[in-house]
Amino acid sequence: MKNLIEDIEVLGPAPAEACETVKVIESSSTGKSRKLYIESYGCQMNFSDSEIVASILQKEGFDTTSDLAQADLVFLNTCSIREKAEQTVRNRLQQIQSFKKKKPEMLVGVLGCMAERLKTKLLEEEKIVDLVAGPDAYRDLPKLVALVDEGDKAVNTFLSREETYGDITPVRLGSNGVTAFISIMRGCDNMCSFCVVPYTRGRERSRDPHSVVAEAKDLFSKGYREVTLLGQNVDSYKWSEAENNKARLEKNGSTEIVTFARLLEMVALVNPDLRVRFSTSHPKDITDDVLHVMAKYENICKYIHLPVQSGNTRVLELMNRGYTREWYLEKVNRIREILGPQCAISSDMIAGFCSETEAEHEDTLTLMDAVQYDYAYMFIYSERPGTPAAKKLADDIPNDIKARRLEEIINKQREHSLLRNQQDLGTVQRILIEGNSRRSDAHWQGRTSANRVAVFAKAGNKSKGEYVNVLIEDCTGGTLLGRIVA
Repeated sequence: MKNLIEDIEVLGPAPAEACETVKVIESSSTGKSRKLYIESYGCQMNFSDSEIVASILQKEGFDTTSDLAQADLVFLNTCSIREKAEQTVRNRLQQIQSFKKKKPEMLVGVLGCMAERLKTKLLEEEKIVDLVAGPDAYRDLPKLVALVDEGDKAVNTFLSREETYGDITPVRLGSNGVTAFISIMRGCDNMCSFCVVPYTRGRERSRDPHSVVAEAKDLFSKGYREVTLLGQNVDSYKWSEAENNKARLEKNGSTEIVTFARLLEMVALVNPDLRVRFSTSHPKDITDDVLHVMAKYENICKYIHLPVQSGNTRVLELMNRGYTREWYLEKVNRIREILGPQCAISSDMIAGFCSETEAEHEDTLTLMDAVQYDYAYMFIYSERPGTPAAKKLADDIPNDIKARRLEEIINKQREHSLLRNQQDLGTVQRILIEGNSRRSDAHWQGRTSANRVAVFAKAGNKSKGEYVNVLIEDCTGGTLLGRIVA
């Protein structure tokens, strides 16, 4: 399975709920007495949360470090979406114990979804951490760290119905200085039968749109030229002034309801040179209003991550996805009608879900042929304890069959990714330079509006954070290749 997981990673940029990547927050040095080290596992939401954690602890006397051996406080910000993700964290915690033996005063904590799911088990049964904090408990971290400093264990996995961290300015230590994440909401109300997120991140709550716009303006003033609006299901975003600011409502008598379409427009209006992306969309909730706003503003990128999970209606019903195969394909057609055939669409797909037949697996492959996704993130089904699927459905597909089906899906997507990239050959694409290519300092790397990665030779007096026109001359399944033109 290792090779299959490696294939997943090269078939597109990570969506909000992908969980195969690890990110270490960068070092800062402001003369503070203690050092914080954070590893973030999984999704963009976790990376964003780690920036919030760094901001909170920076005010409590912590600088950050990317060197584990130098750390006084170590946090693993974790993912629970699949068993493999949790096992990766467990293995890493065992490795960290060797550092702690050399430095007994080092404190080790687990944050995020795995902390929420396992709670005190990590503290009391396995005894491999000193501190456990769920995704809604980060404001409490200074108190929790103080408890551990005094020799106690500390845990807070309380799930909030209000917490959005909207007033906290994240520390952008892991950024390239060009692109940034803005969390617009937390939690999820979609009870997909396979998914643990509603139980680890709680119910949906939306952030004040004015704070989102203020954060986007601040990022633009600091040189950032692209923001990604993050949420487990951004299409469910809804903020009501009546519910969230009764005092102001009583004062001026006005009401305001902001939907995701309206928020998207508000951020797009910050500046035409600020690109706007978003992730993730739920097929049943994305509206024509969102699509029309995307069409209206050039700086809203023409890319939608629209996870299908399966191409078969019976399996979709077992997954509690809220749509049929036919309905999903109609939604794709609507996207193509309003935004045109060049709008990129990516997806998630699960191979070997409970009771999936060979014919139903073939339905996933034929749906892929019908849509021709630009990218996809493909996984074998991993039963998660506590989910409806784990309680009510048998995980009855043998692992070898799951692996074979996944390989077929990956091979199909590889063909489609190449076909979609080939459609850009001979076109001129506006690219935001994000930095040097991974393989050569003589080349820039950036992305098109459709989220396709492009690599091109450095030419002229161009810098990171600038837009350039690039003639696409060649491509692979994962990368566009070109040169800067006037």
